Amino acid sequence: MTVPDLVLDLDPGGAAPPYEQVREAIRAQVDAGTLTPGTRLPPVRRLAETLGLAAGTVARAYKELEAGGLIETRGRAGSVVTGGGVERAARQAAAAYVERVRALGVPDTEALALVRRTLDV
Repeated sequence: MTVPDLVLDLDPGGAAPPYEQVREAIRAQVDAGTLTPGTRLPPVRRLAETLGLAAGTVARAYKELEAGGLIETRGRAGSVVTGGGVERAARQAAAAYVERVRALGVPDTEALALVRRTLDV
C-alpha cells in the first residue's frame, strides 16, 4: 500500500526545524496506526515538493525515522513503514490465528507445530 498524498501539518513559523516536524508528524501517524506496517511513503522529492521543503529536509527526516526503526529504505522500492506498529500487527495476526485454529478444534500443541513447520519452509 502506498500513501501518495501524505498529509502532514507543519508550522512554518514553529520553533522546531522542518525536518523535526516532518519526522514527528510521520511518527505520530505510525503510533496512531494511520500509517501501518508495509505502507510505502512518498519518495523524498515528491513529499518535499508537496510540503514546499528542500529534498534534503525530508531526506533527513526519513533518515532519522529509519535510525529509529520506524521506516526502512529499500533502495528503488522506496521507504516503507516497519516500526511502531509491527509488533502490534504481529500480535493481532497471532491472536486471529489462535482464535481460528481453536474454532477448528486444533489443539494448541498442533497449532504451534503448524506455525513452526510453516516458518521452516
